[in-house]
Amino acid sequence: MNPNDPRPRRAGRRHLLHGAIAATGALALPAAVRAQPAAYPSRPIRMVVPFSAGGPADAIGRLAAGGLQQALGQPVVVENRLGAGGIVGAEAVATSAPDGYTLLLCNVGDTMAVSLYRSLPYDFARDFRGVTLIASTPFIVTVHPAVPARTLSELVALARARPGTVSYGSAGLGVSSHLAGEALGLATGVRFLHVPYKGQAPAVTDLLGGQIQFMFGNPVIMLPHIASGKARALAVTGPTRLPQAPEIPTAAEAGVPGFEADTWFGVAVPAKTPDAIVERLASALAAHLNAPETRGKLEAQGALVVANSPAEFGRRIGQDIERWRKVITTAGIKLD
Repeated sequence: MNPNDPRPRRAGRRHLLHGAIAATGALALPAAVRAQPAAYPSRPIRMVVPFSAGGPADAIGRLAAGGLQQALGQPVVVENRLGAGGIVGAEAVATSAPDGYTLLLCNVGDTMAVSLYRSLPYDFARDFRGVTLIASTPFIVTVHPAVPARTLSELVALARARPGTVSYGSAGLGVSSHLAGEALGLATGVRFLHVPYKGQAPAVTDLLGGQIQFMFGNPVIMLPHIASGKARALAVTGPTRLPQAPEIPTAAEAGVPGFEADTWFGVAVPAKTPDAIVERLASALAAHLNAPETRGKLEAQGALVVANSPAEFGRRIGQDIERWRKVITTAGIKLD
């Protein structure tokens, strides 16, 4: 080899350059790998339930959490975070990382709160995205036996003849059983007398005692009283009859077409949660909710399984926000 020949030196420089490029790529590779999201889920998930432990909402939240845990192979821990009618729990989820590790058990009240409160620490439509609507529970319009109405249309006619005197009880101001009555009044052009209670139980007691004339009651609570003759069912407020009481007509069948009202529970996540994670959660929940055992447990609580897609649930949230905005604005209801 000629020591004066420049070619080996050029070859050596090329070798060093290639080595430097390779080394740079090797150094960059771990960062690139680190930038890729880990397989989801890789750690425990938290489901925030903004209601007290032991109640119907808590039971539904734990049922959903158990199904997710089984499907995803990671613990799903239920956190009961109470305060301000669910606002505290919802805010905690809205401000959490959008990574699929913090979920909210949301409900129809979240779509009502948008119009009931002058200001909220979050925008439910903007800051959340729905995963799936777990289940919905229609009301049973139930009257005291002394009320001279055998159908829902007859009750409406009675209220039209006696405006502002036909009374109904609810579990409190601004809750779904209150707004169902406002929605019925708006749909039919009549005015009912609303009597708010601190919870559903005292309202049921006064209905059975004849102090109020009707109410929108939870099926599980009302069906035993209906069966005993202490109360009379006029209609269910959902689009279909209840499997537990197929003899009770829907509102449309009872003479008031276009009127529906229900309570529902679903799962939501922060709005920027990736599509793949949302779809994974929705798929796992759908499989669990449609299993016969799970469906039976929910129907025993008077609920009807929905388990819809994220897109369908998102549309339902938007529709309910606008629907309840109209009812609340017309009735002039504000909670702050």
